Amino acid sequence: MASSSVDLENVDTVSLMTEVLRRMKCATKPDKRLILIGPPGSGKGTQSPLIKDEYCLCHLATGDMLRAAVAAKTPLGVKAKEAMDKGALVSDDLVVGIIDEAMKKPSCQKGFILDGFPRTVVQAEKLDEMLGKQGAKIDKVLDFAIDDAILEERITGRWIHPSSGRTYHTKFAPPKVPGVDDVTGEPLIQRKDDTAAVLKSRLEAFHRQTEPVIDYYAKKGIVAKLPAEKSPKEVTSEVQKALS
Repeated sequence: MASSSVDLENVDTVSLMTEVLRRMKCATKPDKRLILIGPPGSGKGTQSPLIKDEYCLCHLATGDMLRAAVAAKTPLGVKAKEAMDKGALVSDDLVVGIIDEAMKKPSCQKGFILDGFPRTVVQAEKLDEMLGKQGAKIDKVLDFAIDDAILEERITGRWIHPSSGRTYHTKFAPPKVPGVDDVTGEPLIQRKDDTAAVLKSRLEAFHRQTEPVIDYYAKKGIVAKLPAEKSPKEVTSEVQKALS
């Protein structure tokens, strides 16, 4: 570890102290290994940074991790790239291996939030097997339960101002003039995957593949079902209840 001590000389004091304080605060937190499961638009993305900060966990988004492993050319990343280049799916064992690698980082010391994995029961079994070898297990699965019809309204109503990233919603946060950005007056667009047709196929895949994962963990008694149709603030307090 000799090299890291040199790196620290170039870190400014504020950053260093902030990190030391964060670690001291985190030292008292219980370890947690969480899985977030929910269909697109159910609010996982809103809640995961809050959970991450509150419980000092690392956020393992498998898509990002795969891209990072490929970019860093790690042995697993090289294998993953071969599969992707062929247009094949990356094998479950590879993804579990990448999660296994990521869990060793200092930021994952208190545990992690897994998002986007496991999507199938086979993946859940492989994950449990890998954790079991380390004497660890999943502590809680947060099930962002929400009605398909509500999701359709949430997602298909989203409009975006592309250059600034400002988002609007026809029902919940409409622009002053329909279809036009409040600030610049430029036209708003919808993301390609924010259409009813794309949502429908993503929801079908979710119900078919991923709902059985919820049942798999429910049998272990570790699923907390959240009313994801509620406001973000209310969902946050439900999350805190589930994790306390």
